[in-house]
Amino acid sequence: MYSVVGCPECSALKIVEDRPETTQCPRCGRQTKFKKLRTFYQSEEIDAAREIRARLFAEQSGHGEAYAEIDEFAELETDEAVVGTEEYLEHAGLDPASIADAGERLTTGTGASRSQKEVVLDALRELDHPTREEIAEYADSAGVSADYVEKSIDKLVRYGEVTESGGRYRLL
Repeated sequence: MYSVVGCPECSALKIVEDRPETTQCPRCGRQTKFKKLRTFYQSEEIDAAREIRARLFAEQSGHGEAYAEIDEFAELETDEAVVGTEEYLEHAGLDPASIADAGERLTTGTGASRSQKEVVLDALRELDHPTREEIAEYADSAGVSADYVEKSIDKLVRYGEVTESGGRYRLL
C-alpha cells in the first residue's frame, strides 16, 4: 500500500510505503507518527500514487492546467534526453571534441591540473634514477620551467625526500 501524505510542518508531499510507525519529511526533516499525517490518497500501485502526488504538486504551484494537458505521469519518464550532449555544447558555443579531450586528460592525470611540484615528483617516480636534465625534460613536456625544476630538486634533497648519488636522483 502506498500513501500520499503531507507534512504538518511545511506541507511537503511524499509517498510512503506501507504504514510505518513514523516517517521523516524530506524537506524540513520533521519526524511525525504516520497516523497523525494527512493522507491524500492510498493505492496498491506506486504509479497511481505518483500520479496523484504530481497532480497535487502542480496544483500547489499553480500549474494545474498545464498538468491536466498531460495524459499520464508515466509519459514524462523517458530514458532519452530531449537535447543530446553534443548538440547542447555546440549551441552553447563550445567544442565537444575539446571538452572530451580535456575530460580525458583530467581522468588520465595528464592534464594541467597537476601542480609544478607534482610534475617534478611524477618525473622522479616514473623515470629510473633520472638526472637533472632528464627531470627537466620530463617537466618541460608538462609546461614546467627548468628553473623551477632546479629549485625544486634542491629543496627535495635538502628536506630528505630525494637522494642524489652520482648525479642521479631517487625519490625516498
